[in-house]
Amino acid sequence: MKLQYFGAAGEVTGSCHWLHAADKNILLDCGMIQGGREEHERNAAAFPFAVEEIDAVVLSHAHIDHCGRLPLLHKRGYRGPIYTHHATAALAKIMLEDSARLAAQDVEYQNRRRARRGLPAFDVLYDQADVQGVLTQLRGLDYGKWQSILPAVEVRLADAGHILGAAIVEVQAVESGQQRKLVFSGDLGPKGAPILCDPTSIEAADLVMMESTYGDRLHRNRSDTLAELGEIFQQVRGSGGNVLIPAFAVGRTQEILYWFAQRFDEWGLADFRIVLDSPMATKVTAVYGQHQELFDIEARRVWKSGHDPFRLPNLRFVESIEESQALNRISKGLIIIAGSGMCNGGRIKHHLKHHLWRNDAHVIFPGYQAQGTLGRLLVDGAETVRIYGEEIKVNAHRHTIGGLSAHADQAGLADWYGQFKRRPRVVLVHGEDTARAGLAQVLRDRFAAEVTLAEVGGSATIE
Repeated sequence: MKLQYFGAAGEVTGSCHWLHAADKNILLDCGMIQGGREEHERNAAAFPFAVEEIDAVVLSHAHIDHCGRLPLLHKRGYRGPIYTHHATAALAKIMLEDSARLAAQDVEYQNRRRARRGLPAFDVLYDQADVQGVLTQLRGLDYGKWQSILPAVEVRLADAGHILGAAIVEVQAVESGQQRKLVFSGDLGPKGAPILCDPTSIEAADLVMMESTYGDRLHRNRSDTLAELGEIFQQVRGSGGNVLIPAFAVGRTQEILYWFAQRFDEWGLADFRIVLDSPMATKVTAVYGQHQELFDIEARRVWKSGHDPFRLPNLRFVESIEESQALNRISKGLIIIAGSGMCNGGRIKHHLKHHLWRNDAHVIFPGYQAQGTLGRLLVDGAETVRIYGEEIKVNAHRHTIGGLSAHADQAGLADWYGQFKRRPRVVLVHGEDTARAGLAQVLRDRFAAEVTLAEVGGSATIE
């Protein structure tokens, strides 16, 4: 077996890895690169592998940085199967259809600007027909069952605890009479998070390819995080203004709504109008409700009691653009949850344009902000930002809430690796270099693990 890294090596987005096993070629994820001015060019560039040589694709989960270039793969000729969990297949439909729509809008906007500067137009990355092609290629799998996907190659998915349907991918193949096994962590969730189960323990592997998003830091205690959220809402109740929460449509939005329901009275949320301004997140929340079998014990108990944790008496789901625009004429008493989670597009970007200059506005960042994104600029303390060509002074209060992350922190990642017997070799992906270096040192110190930091185009042999 030979593994090559073509994305998310030294950065967090663009997950894409090539596995050669039993004379077959398997692509693990095909994600969108996010953040930075060159993202369109990087996503549109030729794949660094021959599309016609792919025999199968395995998708770990439905976040766009893991599945977002699958329609481009289809557009460029791939027609084979894409194996993933059933829930991921349902979520991928929503994510990819929305991605194609947003991409078309963004290219239209960018091309108007480029035309005025005498620059050539961008082509749209892919369209809805390409998305529909991908949907016909998806093959749903259950957790915990080995599935033969190619001669002498089997795949098994395990719950990664990250978002609904997120999977740890185990691939085993027989070569020259010897069985070898790769474990790809996908994105691992933290232990004890609401709604979903904890990441599954895996005991055996010849090589572990492991995410490292928060490999150099520990998350804040969840109870302290919830207390901080409560304090923010109390502060806003006293001073007025609105609260903006940029949230990923899959996972983060549902957890926020869950905590709002659990702490509704304690946080005084009845005094606000709460708005979910994300048609995509609304659809995703419905998919969550259709897969209660994947919930943890407490969340299943809540559902069986007849209480929908994603519904609040003062929660409104906003669909139309006109309704979304009207929200920016309201100066206080609103909590707006909207995407995108890194503030690089979607409706949250418009709300930020109308709120960042206000002294009484609050922006809560509950998720990771990648390098090069608007969210990262704001988290890092930028005094001004440019949004849709306009320079905006940042006067709003900014709150980074790390305790709600859907990713395991350094301790969680190390503990997950620690459950492997015989301490297999580790390759760290899906993390910036400082995060990977921090996790690598912990794995070496605690387990004497052999750790490599993946480089784009680099490879590892599994013998």
